[in-house]
Amino acid sequence: MSPEDTLRIKLQALVSEHRVLNARVDELTSRGFVPSLDLARLKKQKLALRDQINALRNRIEPNIIA
Repeated sequence: MSPEDTLRIKLQALVSEHRVLNARVDELTSRGFVPSLDLARLKKQKLALRDQINALRNRIEPNIIA
């Protein structure tokens, strides 16, 4: 398995985890009453995952602007 394959597997795992968090946020907000601390914590986790996802995508396929 190449290093790029390993990065792609890690990327898929992070994207999957991000989807789970997104579904959790949607579930909490649909209930009406959401503890703001819980929601803020989930959103912070989502943002951190998004940063990791973008960093991995850039390592796999760098955006080279000529």
